[in-house]
Amino acid sequence: MKNILLFLLIIISGSTFSQGKFITKKGVINFEASVPSFEEVKATNSTVTAILNTDNGEIAALALIKGFRFKNALMEEHFNENYIESDDYPKATFKGKLVDFDKNNIQKEYIIKGTLSLHGKSKEIETKGTLTKNDNNISISSTFITQPEDFNIKIPSIVSKKIADDISVSLNFNLIKK
Repeated sequence: MKNILLFLLIIISGSTFSQGKFITKKGVINFEASVPSFEEVKATNSTVTAILNTDNGEIAALALIKGFRFKNALMEEHFNENYIESDDYPKATFKGKLVDFDKNNIQKEYIIKGTLSLHGKSKEIETKGTLTKNDNNISISSTFITQPEDFNIKIPSIVSKKIADDISVSLNFNLIKK
């Protein structure tokens, strides 16, 4: 009887501990670096893993670089082999926090601050993000601007006029209670 009580206590405390975790393995990140009059430079990754801890507002995300899909297969190949070097740098990660997070008032706009790591470099990011909650789901959406040189990504001069200096990154995570 004592062992059964201990087992139940462990299960209950474990589920209480994890009540603040929301996760997805199907998050979406888009980026666009198009320049008018040239071919669209745009990709989507729909297999991003993200987790939000609603106890403290910490957020983390991981995107495999080879998960980004372009309309043009040759562009995707150049992106992976020549620019982002995905065999050497296979993932991008973000680890941060929702500033002044209030677990009792989840549904609002927050400042998201953290570190984006890509191509062997890390950069502090600060952007606005909107959270919405329904049932056991929390959605997070955000957009921010970054630049290739922030992550030591070299754009050859022959194509530099075809790729925007500012790259628009947007994300949409629909997180489910873990």
